Amino acid sequence: MIAQGPAPVLGNSIGRFGRSNAVHVWHGRVTDLPDPADVALLDAAELRTYQGRSAPFDGHYAGAHAAVRRILADHYLGCPPAAIRFGRHLCPRCADGAHGRPKVVAPATRLDFSLSRSGPYWLLGVTAGGQVGIDIEVHGGRDLGGMAEVALSDGELAALEAAGSEQEREAFFLRSWTRKEAILKAAGIGIVAELRSLDVFPQRDGPVSIAYTDPAVRGVWRVEDVPLGPGMSAAVARDHQETGPVLLRSSTSALAA
Repeated sequence: MIAQGPAPVLGNSIGRFGRSNAVHVWHGRVTDLPDPADVALLDAAELRTYQGRSAPFDGHYAGAHAAVRRILADHYLGCPPAAIRFGRHLCPRCADGAHGRPKVVAPATRLDFSLSRSGPYWLLGVTAGGQVGIDIEVHGGRDLGGMAEVALSDGELAALEAAGSEQEREAFFLRSWTRKEAILKAAGIGIVAELRSLDVFPQRDGPVSIAYTDPAVRGVWRVEDVPLGPGMSAAVARDHQETGPVLLRSSTSALAA
């Protein structure tokens, strides 16, 4: 079960993780209009992405990425938010550094993090214990027919057909989708993978251990649903051997700390 916990206190380059393999899951909501204070924190690459987006997606992007910088700086890294330099790990499938998992290049740290956004909502997973992947999806407005046939395994499709109302069907589908996305983001290959071959057992409450047989990232991943309330689905994934607690906290605790 994912627990609420006190906000982490700055200690060193990994905050208060020490030898813990906990995952801290931060979540929040940003405004549609870009905040100049948020935009001022973005680096050159982030600014290019921000400038290429129309409203309200530019505001969502700037707000979420500024929140990541503030949280990592204030609670873990002990540096100004704008001083953080990001890069990417090599893709485990093709060794391309352009689309691997994100990483903090400077200051030096062994923290791993994962960011997901859906509309104005964002979710950030941070750990010092291995690789982490996270995904969030807001309910509403999806045509499940085509998406389900591409994304769900045969067993998942059968369970979806047995679901009741449209709301229940969407919640079931998004539980499946967020679990898959979280695993693929933790592995570092994204949704270019064959989703139908990855069964995440959405019929079961988490945590669940999922064996993934893709040759590039073969292994077993531990997945938990993140309880964000009605109208949202989310999941966090990490190596199945990392069994420390998952602690949920909101961006208000980040601002108040």
